[in-house]
Amino acid sequence: MPRRSSNCRSSLSATANPPPPSSRKGRSRSATNPSPLHEVRSSSRAAQGIHDGPRRQFFLHAPRTAHHAARVNVLRTAAELGAAPRRVCLAIGVFDGVHLGHQQVIRQTVADARQHEALAVVVTFDRHPNAVLAPERTPPLLYSLPQKLRVIGSLGVDATLLIRFDKAFSEQTGEAFVRSLAGGFGHIHGVCVGASFTFGHQRSGTVASLRELGRELGFQVHGLAAVSLDGEVVSSTRIRDAIRAGDLDGASQMLGRVWSLSGGVVSGARFGRKLGFPTANLDTAGLLLPPNGVYAARATAGGRAHRAVVNIGVRPTVAPAAAAQVEAHLLDFDADLYGQELEITFIEKLRDERKFPSLDALKTQIAADISAARALFG
Repeated sequence: MPRRSSNCRSSLSATANPPPPSSRKGRSRSATNPSPLHEVRSSSRAAQGIHDGPRRQFFLHAPRTAHHAARVNVLRTAAELGAAPRRVCLAIGVFDGVHLGHQQVIRQTVADARQHEALAVVVTFDRHPNAVLAPERTPPLLYSLPQKLRVIGSLGVDATLLIRFDKAFSEQTGEAFVRSLAGGFGHIHGVCVGASFTFGHQRSGTVASLRELGRELGFQVHGLAAVSLDGEVVSSTRIRDAIRAGDLDGASQMLGRVWSLSGGVVSGARFGRKLGFPTANLDTAGLLLPPNGVYAARATAGGRAHRAVVNIGVRPTVAPAAAAQVEAHLLDFDADLYGQELEITFIEKLRDERKFPSLDALKTQIAADISAARALFG
């Protein structure tokens, strides 16, 4: 039952200069970069004018300014980059979340490209490799594919090569993969990856074997050590754990930007409209969700941001769902959002989801939730 949207970040989840996530001490460091490429800054909640109430747990104070659109140049084949040979510097990885460690790899690639008058190209995949190799172990993703591509595009790269990761590709040897890139681009100047990077069939390729190929094919290899924050390595797994635990602030610190959830608006059962509170229902299949509950949030669609109240859960009072649903009620907004992408940035959790004794009781609580959200937004 779509119809709303909320305010904060644009449908782009990052900009070239992402806003600093709120409070949490610590700086990102890596063994190879003692003066970090990206420094996490903190800010106090009180300074932002938001104070704890008796029922609320603060998560994030999202910026009120909309993001500028990042240029996104996505290639399906290396040949689309233009007439070969083109000197390129490559960053290769899955890059789910494009967190501080991923950013270090990509920023190093951009720096190398600028220094050597080359093009900076990120090589990534259209799905998590486990979706093909071990579906039962596929983790929920931190970002949808459009989100990931936009964030990568915001980091100053010239293009992103998006490879379809299917069974045939998964059976390609690491050497064949690298040689195909070299043949497609014409002139690889350098490749930047994480120090634990593996590639090729059965993950047989390593940074060491990549360096061997580099010596033969004439490119340099950077294997960058992991980035640490507050003494712990930043990883997509650690970020997922933080989001599952409701620590959205901590997740944002590791991402280097405020975490947001993005999905297409799909048709629903219109329960919200029947109650007098129309909602936009998001398709979040395969994506990680924060804990069930009701949140004050900002939602963005079509480059416009709106204030919103978002429910994540199974709707126990109305029609229990088998899995958690994401429904956003956009304040002071009534238009059709079907088919559009809606990005939600969570500001504060208002309450847990619960079952009410009647629909009237539920409606009364929803009205109270909206009032609480308005008070937060000011």
